[in-house]
This record gives sequence, C-alpha cells and structure tokens, in this order.
Amino acid sequence: MRKLFLPLFIILLMSGCKKSELEAVNASPAVAEYDVKAPPSSKEVYQMAPSSSISEKSETVNKSAQASVAPKKADTISKKIIKNGNMKIQVGDIKKAQNQVRDILNKNNAYIQTEQFQNTDMDDNLDLVIRVPHKNFDALVNSFSDGVGSVLSKNISSDDVTEEYTDVSIKLANKRIYLEKYRDMLRSASTTKDMIEIQEKIRELEDEIDVAEGRLRFIDDRVNYSTLNLSLYKEKVRSSATSKIGFGSRFADSVTEGWNSFVTFLLGIISFWPFLLIIPIIIFLWRKRKTSRIKK
Repeated sequence: MRKLFLPLFIILLMSGCKKSELEAVNASPAVAEYDVKAPPSSKEVYQMAPSSSISEKSETVNKSAQASVAPKKADTISKKIIKNGNMKIQVGDIKKAQNQVRDILNKNNAYIQTEQFQNTDMDDNLDLVIRVPHKNFDALVNSFSDGVGSVLSKNISSDDVTEEYTDVSIKLANKRIYLEKYRDMLRSASTTKDMIEIQEKIRELEDEIDVAEGRLRFIDDRVNYSTLNLSLYKEKVRSSATSKIGFGSRFADSVTEGWNSFVTFLLGIISFWPFLLIIPIIIFLWRKRKTSRIKK
C-alpha cells in the first residue's frame, strides 16, 4: 500500500511546481506594461518645447476674447436721442418773466444749470441754460412760447446717437474681457519682463475702459436730460409807438443828458489848463517885445 501512494505523491508535487512557474510567467507582462506607463524622466521633461512669448499670448488672448463675446445687435439698445434747443424771448419785465420761468421749470421737473445777467444801456439780458427730462422737453418749450413773452427766435434739434452708443458698448465689453484675461496671465507670469509687459497692457486697457465708460455716461446724461438755452430780452430804448415811458420822463432824461454833456465839455476844457496858463504869458512877452521895438 505504501508503495502505491509514494509515486502518486511525487506526481502531484511535480504538477504543483509547474503551475507556479506558469503563474509567474503570466504575471511578467503586467509588470512590463506598468514600466511602459511610468512618467518620463527629468531629462525628457527638460527637452520639451518652450512656452510661447508674451506677444503670442496676447494674440491668443485677443482671439479668445473676440470669440467669447457675441456682438451686440443694435436693436438690443433702445433709441438714444439727444434733443437741444435755443430760444430768445422779448419780455416787458425781466423779474416778472424770471418768476414765470421758475414756475414752468417746477411743473416740468427741470432745473437751471447756469444763469447769466447783463444790464446795458440798450437792453437787459438774462441767459439761462436749462436741463429738463427728455419726456418734458416739448411741454417746456410750448410753455415758454405761450405765456412768457414774444418769441424772437427758436431753434430745436434732435441727434440720434444710438449707433455711437452701441459701438462704444461693444468695444467696452471686449476690453473688459481682455482685462480679465491679462490679469489671469499676470498671476501666472514667470519672469519679470513678462510681468512688466502685462502690467503695461493692463494699464492701457484700464485707461481705455475709463474713457469709454465716461463717454457712455455723458451720452446717457444728454439723452435723459435735454438742454435748452433760454435768453430773456428786454429792450430799454423803444419806439414812440410801443414805448410806455411818458413825455415828462423823457424830458427829464433829455435835461439830464444835456447837463452831463455840458459837464463833460467843461471838464475837457479844464484838462487843458497848462495850455491856458502858457498862452497869456506868450501874449505878454510878445507885446513887451513889440513895445520895445517901437520905442527904439
């Protein structure tokens, strides 16, 4: 019985050794595959192509910004109309007309931006620059035309700036995107030269953005509030047909003007007093010389 089991044990032992060798052989390709996928050495990383220059990056920024900003259509922006006007009104009393103007301004939510008064010998002039909400502009002009005085001149103009506003808005949006991308580049810049160049680009973009924003604010202000240049005019010297000054007042004015002219003439003569002093002396010397000649 022992002789029968001994050969059987030897056969099983040999089959187990062969199975372990086969498993070892099958495991070797996995190790080789792992070695192939290993990361490159430091020498291989050093030999990779260098990064692009700052100018090439700038071109990339511009292209990407243009691609990321869809152009605004003109119909997405409401109409931008700037209305301006000039009026000259002849009035009988400047102060009364000024009070009427202030009442009209209050009714139309308008205000006086500048005010200038001139008093001359011929007339009185009150020049006003008025800002009024766009929707109340026509009502304001009609109120001045009806109840303040006689309109001598009136000029109203409208300027459509929708195209300019749209163009500036699109350029401003693009510049803001450029600015953000350059700021990202600045955070990842590796050399001092790149940092200086990027900072200069950022400064230029910030200045351009400030100018564009200021232009848009100016247009919005002119669109929302229209401008009217109003001149109130009172003539002092009037014809006899329209003058309200009586004969007695005009007679007194004439006497006053005559007296003023006489005083001016008298003062002019007095201003020549050195000549008036020299002339008698010359006459005295001439007569004395003539008398001495006769005696001889």
